[in-house]
Amino acid sequence: MDKIGCYQFMAEPFHCDFSQRLFMGHLGNHMLNAADFHSMARGFGMQYLMTIQRSWVLSRLAIEMDEMPQMYTKFNVETWVESAMRFFTSRNFRVVGDDGKVYGYGRSIWAMIDTESRQPTDIFAIDNGAINNWIVKDKECPIDKGGRVKMDDNAQLVAAVESKYNDVDINGHINSVKYIEHVLDLWNLDWYRQHRIKRFEIAYVAEAHQGDTLSFYMSQTGDNEFCVRICKDGDVECCRSKVVFVNHV
Repeated sequence: MDKIGCYQFMAEPFHCDFSQRLFMGHLGNHMLNAADFHSMARGFGMQYLMTIQRSWVLSRLAIEMDEMPQMYTKFNVETWVESAMRFFTSRNFRVVGDDGKVYGYGRSIWAMIDTESRQPTDIFAIDNGAINNWIVKDKECPIDKGGRVKMDDNAQLVAAVESKYNDVDINGHINSVKYIEHVLDLWNLDWYRQHRIKRFEIAYVAEAHQGDTLSFYMSQTGDNEFCVRICKDGDVECCRSKVVFVNHV
């Protein structure tokens, strides 16, 4: 079995926005599905982990796109493990068309947790560290790894969202991609008619659950660059995000 997984998806019409391009949130879902397909086929996926009270949780995700696939376009998400440490592993993605056209790349960091204690657990304890057999160090992922999203006290409260049933995933907490969708809803259609998302970063800090009210604080940190902090219960930080837009030409 190849160390690099390749999975085909399609930009289904109801997964596309008004511009007939794939929503960033749905692309994120496709990346997470590719990660699951890849890990499951190689013996360290969610289906097995849940039988031993373990689970993968996403810690960081960065997606940088030159273009989003158009409606009905078939494309592939390639994914591979770049490195593994005791509590975290890094996994990369490449989005490429059937014709070889590269749409963009993604980088992610994952932790393995004990589903009862909710604490990080030793990745190498799974099948005697078998994940090391799948590490790929020589495949290029030419986007920035990103770092801590820096925010100051001047960030303004711009929205509050009560989390509900559809926000919750199989781990019982707010779905990673739902945060992406909530962040990107902070800009309206008129903004997206003039701008597209070049890069999206998110770093997860604490879990939120159904019924929690999520507060969104935003500050502009550059030309078409914005940082967003998401908190629950007023001041408990759940995650931070950075969005970089470019103008439509």
